[in-house]
Amino acid sequence: MVAADMNAAYRRSRRRLVELLRASGIEDLAVLHAFDAVPRHLFVPEAVRHRAYEDVALPLGHGQTISRPLSHALHLQLARLDGTERVLEIGSGSGFQTALLARLVQQVCSIEVIPELAARAQAQLEMLQIDNVELRTGDGSTGWPERAPFDAILVGAAAPVVPVPLREQLSEGGRLLIPIGNENGQRLLLVERKGEEWTETEVESARFVPLVGEEGW
Repeated sequence: MVAADMNAAYRRSRRRLVELLRASGIEDLAVLHAFDAVPRHLFVPEAVRHRAYEDVALPLGHGQTISRPLSHALHLQLARLDGTERVLEIGSGSGFQTALLARLVQQVCSIEVIPELAARAQAQLEMLQIDNVELRTGDGSTGWPERAPFDAILVGAAAPVVPVPLREQLSEGGRLLIPIGNENGQRLLLVERKGEEWTETEVESARFVPLVGEEGW
């Protein structure tokens, strides 16, 4: 009975979060439905699970955080996903955004540099029986050439500049969302590929952990 009550409480909290996202400008119904379906509390440490449906970033350990829900929702809306895409996620982290993406696209390739986080994310995805995600541990700053091209690439850590390998792994018309900058200041860029040209649009200021790797810090 306690477990049932707790699940009902999480469900109500999840619905309130979806309404907050909608009120904050998230209009993509598929994104809102994904947030309504994916249990964020399963992707955060038990010590902060009571805050899982607040619009705040939460610590994951290893110096990493799970981004606030509105940031995830904004990135997914900006990616303009229609359900047919192959997407590369740099920074699996908790696996929460990975699970959201799995409901929004055909295939997700996700890379996490910290083995402990990768293992935890993989376990949660398997528990939820999500089977359209391929997750590996490694340097995500150089992308995943063997799985390229990608219709969208979402980077969950800030790089000094847009990594050339990530730009080149975009498909025609592909979109890359990446924070650029350091701890003193960052901006979220939307990079779009048109043939052999790439356009960059600054979306908003940002605050992410540093991208670690050959093309990162």
